[in-house]
Amino acid sequence: MMLYGNMLIDLPVIESKPQARSPRPDWLKVKVPSGENYSRLINIMRENNLHTVCEEAHCPNVAECWNSGTATFMILGDTCTRSCGFCAVKTGRPTSLDTEEPKRVAEATRLMNLRHIVITSVNRDELPDGGAQVFADTIRIVREINPTTRIEVLIPDFKARPESLRLIFDAKPDILNHNTETVPSMYRMVRPQAKYHWTLGVLKQAKEEGFVTKTGIMLGLGEEREELVKVMMDLAEIKVDILTLGQYLQPSQHHLPVARFLHPDEFAELREIGIDMGFRNVESGPLVRSSYHAEQHI
Repeated sequence: MMLYGNMLIDLPVIESKPQARSPRPDWLKVKVPSGENYSRLINIMRENNLHTVCEEAHCPNVAECWNSGTATFMILGDTCTRSCGFCAVKTGRPTSLDTEEPKRVAEATRLMNLRHIVITSVNRDELPDGGAQVFADTIRIVREINPTTRIEVLIPDFKARPESLRLIFDAKPDILNHNTETVPSMYRMVRPQAKYHWTLGVLKQAKEEGFVTKTGIMLGLGEEREELVKVMMDLAEIKVDILTLGQYLQPSQHHLPVARFLHPDEFAELREIGIDMGFRNVESGPLVRSSYHAEQHI
């Protein structure tokens, strides 16, 4: 049980047994990424030993984004110290820290001729700074080699440690993104090692530092509409600029099941609610992901 406001809410427990995946409606069916340019970009990633959240998280928009000059690099390795119930990235204890990774991200950005990049990462809770210094180094080196490329960071919460956030702030990315992911009553199930107030704190501090701020929420995990709107109000109150709302898709049978598929009309309605609340931009649709149309947001 968990107290939220004046409501006592039952929290479901993640089951370890596989969860059968629900068939997707027609509006969620996309073509498998292919083509000469897509293959060329994949090869650049492999040659530089880099990971992208586009691939690791099975994003349905990977071909569209890469072809439009946007990519999301996942730094700090490919093993996350947290065990979120929605995420396709593998969980475990990372064995090393690759200090040459920032240079390879910068070089891949040059070779791919990217106009806008998003730098995100796994959680590295075993590191004293959570990996914030590597984030800062990556921003700095990408900017040195690619001065016209816009840089967006999609950061972890760093357990809300001020010294880690300061490293990011001082590197001055163009957009600072940190995902809310879901409503507070579902945090224990969806992202058990995170806290809702950490997320609000990260976004609030970033806005106070003068950054363009951005966050995303997955829908269809079982959240109630009333609580979702309350979260949107919380985010609007701390003046988050950009909100993304997208359909949760189960990466495998070992991840949380989809509770329901929202119709595109419902996403359109939520977008209007968000605009009325004062967000500068709201990307809301079944296939929207945190970095979807990222190059247009600034």
